[in-house]
Amino acid sequence: MEISRVSYKGSLRTEAVHLATGQTVITDAPKDNQGKGEAFSPTDLMSTSLACCALSIMGIAAGVHGIEMTGVEATVHKIMTSNPRRVARIEVEFNMTTCTFSEKERQILEKAARTCPVSLSLAADLEQVMRFVWT
Repeated sequence: MEISRVSYKGSLRTEAVHLATGQTVITDAPKDNQGKGEAFSPTDLMSTSLACCALSIMGIAAGVHGIEMTGVEATVHKIMTSNPRRVARIEVEFNMTTCTFSEKERQILEKAARTCPVSLSLAADLEQVMRFVWT
């Protein structure tokens, strides 16, 4: 299934078009890798996708279990390594303080986040750290 078309725009910039909607995403190489750093880098998008996927799967679980989680946010931190240059660690901190959750609801949401498709698709040697701030 085709999902996007990506074109190189020069100067280490790409434009991805979501074929179903026409939405676009621009990427730039980061400043520390010869780029302008004026947009998400591809590795920024990959790291951010982990948080987006986790929140989406948490939202599905919340709907199934009648849990309110509107306003929950995540902050993403990416740690790169070299030789080869790659993402070595992604840290996602979920700010869960906008709602009140029971212990059972917390367990449901944490399990959903940790088993999202992006998390399960990333390389086994890429360290994933998910922290949940409940209060």
